Amino acid sequence: QVQLVESGGGLVQPGGSLRLSCAASGSIFSINAMGWYRQAPGKQRELVAAITSGGSTNYADSVKGRFTISRDNAKNTVYLQMNSLKPEDTAVYYCAGSYYKDVDYWGQGTQVTVSS
Repeated sequence: QVQLVESGGGLVQPGGSLRLSCAASGSIFSINAMGWYRQAPGKQRELVAAITSGGSTNYADSVKGRFTISRDNAKNTVYLQMNSLKPEDTAVYYCAGSYYKDVDYWGQGTQVTVSS
């Protein structure tokens, strides 16, 4: 069983940056895909970015060119670097891990608020 703990959320002004971290209690080496989801009030949870064990990445169109996902298997940690933040990026961000198609592990979430 793997537990995921997010950190790095907070309040930032539009145009600012944040770096989210997701620390796993166990090894993520065998977890095929690690990802970041977000859920804004009144909206469905959506995939923001994902990275496979081989390093392949994919991003939601709304964050392409602004967000970067990375993983450090040696540290059992996944990161989400978020630049040029917009008010519409405000949401609770969740770390997730998947062996195949379904999400097997969820973190508890971290709040990101973009506001002046």
